Amino acid sequence: MTIYFDMDGTIADLYGVNGWLDYLIAMDATPYKIAKPLINLNSLARILNRLQRNGYKIGIISWLSKSGSASYNKEVAKVKKEWLQEHLASVHFDKIHIVEYGTPKRIFATENDILFDDELKNRQDWIGTAFDVNNIIEILKGI
Repeated sequence: MTIYFDMDGTIADLYGVNGWLDYLIAMDATPYKIAKPLINLNSLARILNRLQRNGYKIGIISWLSKSGSASYNKEVAKVKKEWLQEHLASVHFDKIHIVEYGTPKRIFATENDILFDDELKNRQDWIGTAFDVNNIIEILKGI
């Protein structure tokens, strides 16, 4: 079983970066670099490490920018991985899928997998169990 996390709007506050959309339109990856965490990442890391010790896999499924060029998308993917390394350095992600905008996230799922995602459509289409961004820590503590 894998527990997946979306990044933007779920664990990283991309939309809280002042002028985020203007940056993305200009194909500037800055908002992905400077996005603040949306939850307490120290608590998240401790729980994820415990879950991994108990046999769970931990993953990321995150979209690239909606209309980025190939080179911009490559930069965004690099920056997202750097964000994870900076903010969740103690977590070893078993799977990281940073994919083209709009890619159905369910293609990475099995019926036992869990997804945390801020987008309702992604949660509705998910094969396993999906949760919104509310109470991530509390939900994980119950697993």
